[in-house]
Amino acid sequence: MPSPTIPPTGTRTTLSPSISTFLSKHPSLHLGGAGDFHAERSHHSQVFGIHSLPAFQQAPIHEVEFTAIRGPHGTIPIRVLYPASGESRRTEGKAAALVYFHGGGYTVGSVDEFENGLRIVAEESGVQIYAADYRLAPEFRYPTQLDEYESIISWLQNAGGKARGVHNPSLIFGGGDSAGGNMTAAISLRLRDEGKKPLAGQILVYPEARLPFETPAAVENNTGLYLECNGIFSFADHYLPRGVPPSHQYISPGMQAVEYLKNQPPALLFTCGFDPLRDVGVEYGRKLQEAGNEVRWKHFGDLTHGFLQMGVWSEEAMEATRAVGRELRGMVERLGEGNE
Repeated sequence: MPSPTIPPTGTRTTLSPSISTFLSKHPSLHLGGAGDFHAERSHHSQVFGIHSLPAFQQAPIHEVEFTAIRGPHGTIPIRVLYPASGESRRTEGKAAALVYFHGGGYTVGSVDEFENGLRIVAEESGVQIYAADYRLAPEFRYPTQLDEYESIISWLQNAGGKARGVHNPSLIFGGGDSAGGNMTAAISLRLRDEGKKPLAGQILVYPEARLPFETPAAVENNTGLYLECNGIFSFADHYLPRGVPPSHQYISPGMQAVEYLKNQPPALLFTCGFDPLRDVGVEYGRKLQEAGNEVRWKHFGDLTHGFLQMGVWSEEAMEATRAVGRELRGMVERLGEGNE
């Protein structure tokens, strides 16, 4: 069953002690801090990169494939995570796939920093994950990233998927966290507008559905909780080319009228209490729901932005990451039931 009616804004409880400890031990780790974003890129790799984790902290995965495709703006590196829990479906040609665009304000991050969490999602769900090292802003601006997203989807719907046990194009999902959640919402809208095959579902993990100008979360969670609220505006400046308004439908899905948001793929939405993006994510889920779309919403009142990367240091973040995988598994199973 879809979620009950989603409220206008989210709430927070008490910050998880393990998250509080992690933040206190990494006081200079920020996303959207006052310093140079190049330094943030390096720091994130040093803390979250799977290469920086000792072997015993690396989540198990059946197989990792490093591949690439030629996209409209050049080569797109893709890391494919094959879960042991999905091997039988892969062999049978019935595998489901999730194209994943990571967060980082369009500016920071690589698949390295997200692989550990995505391995957990893959094994919990039984779904192959295709994580893209898309081109970052400001060196590359919109619509470069959406073009690359669509290129990967098209490749998977055809030869790329058939070679990897994904024989049914209707089992291809899109997902992302933060800026990646924004791009997932945007590509879902763009595919509909262009009359192309829709995604099977969209997985929105604390998405940046629009800029958080006036929300309670932007006040409550403005600073000191990893994602710096005021830094979100600098990330938007990196992503937006001159001449494209911030209200554009593929830049700010959350600003669009409910009527425009009709006929979207079913959504899984995950939000956090101690996240400056909390309320814009909740608001987008509510709008999707009002537009008649299926939305399943899970809120973690004690967690902050970035939990997908923090499971090594926080059991609460680890459990939330597992929950993303379980919800994805449920979505795949429901889709299968509907096609029987």
